[in-house]
Amino acid sequence: MKSTQANVMHTHDTLTLTSLAELASFSGRPCLSLYQSTHRRHPENQQDPIRFRHLLKALEASLQQQHATDAVRVLMEPFEALSQDHEFWNHTLDGLAVLGAPGLFRMFLLQRPVAELTVVADSFHTKPLRQSLQSAARYQVLALSRDKVQLFEGDRNALDVVPLAAVVPETMTAALGDERTEPHSTVASYGGVGGGHLAMHHGQGGRKDEIDGDAERFFRAVDRAVLEHHSRPSGLPLILAALPEHHHLFREVSRNPFLMPDGLMADPQGLSPEALRRRAWDVAAPQQEAQQGSWRDAYAAAAAKGLGSEDVALIAEAAAAGRVSTLLIEAERELPGRIDRSSGRIDPAELDHPLVDDVLDDLATFVESMGGEVHVLPADRMPCRTGAAASFRH
Repeated sequence: MKSTQANVMHTHDTLTLTSLAELASFSGRPCLSLYQSTHRRHPENQQDPIRFRHLLKALEASLQQQHATDAVRVLMEPFEALSQDHEFWNHTLDGLAVLGAPGLFRMFLLQRPVAELTVVADSFHTKPLRQSLQSAARYQVLALSRDKVQLFEGDRNALDVVPLAAVVPETMTAALGDERTEPHSTVASYGGVGGGHLAMHHGQGGRKDEIDGDAERFFRAVDRAVLEHHSRPSGLPLILAALPEHHHLFREVSRNPFLMPDGLMADPQGLSPEALRRRAWDVAAPQQEAQQGSWRDAYAAAAAKGLGSEDVALIAEAAAAGRVSTLLIEAERELPGRIDRSSGRIDPAELDHPLVDDVLDDLATFVESMGGEVHVLPADRMPCRTGAAASFRH
């Protein structure tokens, strides 16, 4: 759904690394962030717009502490319009993020529930979006056969179809058109017992090579388009679901660095959506464990050399100096306050105070803006209990 407001920048509700970076660099003020869990099906989803309207009241109350009535009305208008869009509320997933500011209104459907939260601050609250994009927990599945191509995206709990970009060929015919080789055979007649004739069918060996060449060209076209229009924008690992012989050929021609070494050796058309999700997670889960483990090990190695810290104040100062190379932050933790970007000094405050966000969220945005990497981990996977752990460049 897109707001009908003329001065709102309409955007598609697809969450990518690019859209997250755009939100982080947005300079308009104030920034309104709203998060809530939603439901996919009736009757559970009937309560979702009601909860949304309650959250809007909290946003409006926070705005009214700092802004005139007319300004508040303009900022809240696209949110109010969304609350009345019945079609939208009938097609949600497990979570919702809605972000607005002067000249911007975006909403993202999420495949995982999120804690209810409303924030009015100088920047958007993006930690739940960053966690949703976390490549170690999320993945895409390329369901591939010679006759059909589909793309899915999911995590442990959900796997949903991703609309393919227009340039991704969904069938071999779409990719090759008139250049596709059609298999055929010749028929020869031989004399048989009693003077009859026996028809013998002979496939032409060259035809098989041509047909295999068709598949190779088709897979190259799919690989190139998926990399450019899906893998790079999302940054997510890609699991190939295909017959064993198609795995071999696709991996020979693929140039996609996001393609995982292990995949599903099965015809994806023969799997139910739930079976595909279970089997995909069986492939993705070990990578998640390994990736999170490598992040923790890298922090421990840096800390042992005096190039790591779990002191949030020290991390903020290092971030201001551009010294943080990697930051691990705890998903569920919130530290209310503001960061002075020139010095890295943290000014603590109440989280519901106007224009105050979560320090950990702001720290993540700050580190990324300075060229560092940020990873969001659940509390039991963090190497510390302060909510943040950073490795320094020097």
